[in-house]
Amino acid sequence: MNKKVNIEVSARHIHLKKEDFEKLFGVGAELTVKKKLSQPEMFAANEIVKIKDEYFEIEKVRIVGPLRDYTQIEISETEARKFRINPPLRRSGDVKDSPGMKIIGPKGEVVIEYGVIISKRHVHMTPEEAEEINVKDGNFLKIKTEGDRGLIFENVVARVDKNYAWAMHIDTDEGNASGISSYEDGEVVLD
Repeated sequence: MNKKVNIEVSARHIHLKKEDFEKLFGVGAELTVKKKLSQPEMFAANEIVKIKDEYFEIEKVRIVGPLRDYTQIEISETEARKFRINPPLRRSGDVKDSPGMKIIGPKGEVVIEYGVIISKRHVHMTPEEAEEINVKDGNFLKIKTEGDRGLIFENVVARVDKNYAWAMHIDTDEGNASGISSYEDGEVVLD
């Protein structure tokens, strides 16, 4: 059986908790939708921020909504080197013992003590889709791509939740290495 999955390249972005969002954009401000994303209820917001440390800064970092219970910045390894930091490779939400960063918005600044990660490549799926390929949340998959720079992504984390939609996410470094610029089909390699 060949199970295809759409691979999406996820550029640097930030998730904000309400308290930090209001410090950056003002009390009572709300996120507005620029574009809906493949995962239900998630969207790229119109609102952007600057992230900065003593060595480097990046402007126009997109906020991904809705607001969360924590603030997290997801960057690539290449960007981490420019900041001269060593963020851990983690699942989204696992920000313990990660570097911090200054976040600058139009109405204020926030300095987070931790929260910068490099996101592990992963496939979102429903419990039914996980059962179909015989995996559980947190298991690892292999995903094969075709083309001139085709490869097999190993250690792809299965993210299982009833509210997810079937899609794989990689960062810009991984997209560049595999020749994927935005969307491409991959194939789950079943052992």
